[in-house]
Amino acid sequence: MELELKNLTKNFGSLTAVDHLDLTMTGGVYGLLGVNGAGKTTLMRMLCTLLKPTEGSITCDGEDIFKMDGEYRKLLGYLPQDFGFYPEFTVQDYLLYIASIKGIRPVVAKKRIRELLVQVGLTKAAGKKMKKLSGGMKRRAGIAQAMLNHPRILILDEPTAGLDPNERIRFRNLISEISEDRLVLLSTHIVSDIEYIANEIWLMKDGAMVHQGTLDETIASMPEKVWKCVTEHPMVPAITKKYKVSNLKSEDGHVELRVISPKRPFPDAVRVRPTLEDVFLYYFGETVEDGTDAEAQ
Repeated sequence: MELELKNLTKNFGSLTAVDHLDLTMTGGVYGLLGVNGAGKTTLMRMLCTLLKPTEGSITCDGEDIFKMDGEYRKLLGYLPQDFGFYPEFTVQDYLLYIASIKGIRPVVAKKRIRELLVQVGLTKAAGKKMKKLSGGMKRRAGIAQAMLNHPRILILDEPTAGLDPNERIRFRNLISEISEDRLVLLSTHIVSDIEYIANEIWLMKDGAMVHQGTLDETIASMPEKVWKCVTEHPMVPAITKKYKVSNLKSEDGHVELRVISPKRPFPDAVRVRPTLEDVFLYYFGETVEDGTDAEAQ
């Protein structure tokens, strides 16, 4: 299975949401990382044939996905950031309804739904109304509906949005489990969502890919260094104005900071190994001097 994007572009009037992308996906988990407004959802909606590109093409094993039409959608599972459901439907009814839309025969659908409810941990909630589910349970129901047709391609847009840390961990483990023998594209602005499960990480900014590679390659792509610095509280505003600060912790009357800088920012600063969060700040964050509070990134 191969998805190939050539010169893929999407304009909305004068705004270029996706800017001449050339990408190839085969198997495994691809983590699409970027801030809100980077163009991630627009890209995913084109991959799901919900939007047509302004320029360029998307092919699946060499065939244009828009010409494949229903044959392509049979290969596809999609979990949008906000997926619709009838609140009065039980989980079971909701999945049966989606299965009917996907053209899955009732006898096949019922068996598949039983399997998926076990896989996503919703067996005991099968008779519960959708409106009564927690945020995490709704997202698990969303994964189940995306998996009904045994998709070869699974596209997940901000799947852990609004979840607490325990649910995010559970969700990541679930995605890792179901990624075997299929292509998974997971969009997020939460670094930890993809740090441990993505085979390849894509960094998207202003509609373009600023980097793509493995976790180690992505960390190595940052030319600047990361330093651990300890300073007094009154010095913090000046430091955050001058440097990108990926972490700030108060301890014993002092402040410990992780500073991103090509050169040692202070004589006693100690160089430390970068993390994906540091890389995220390097590519997407700004200092206060640039007009954005570094901590807000």
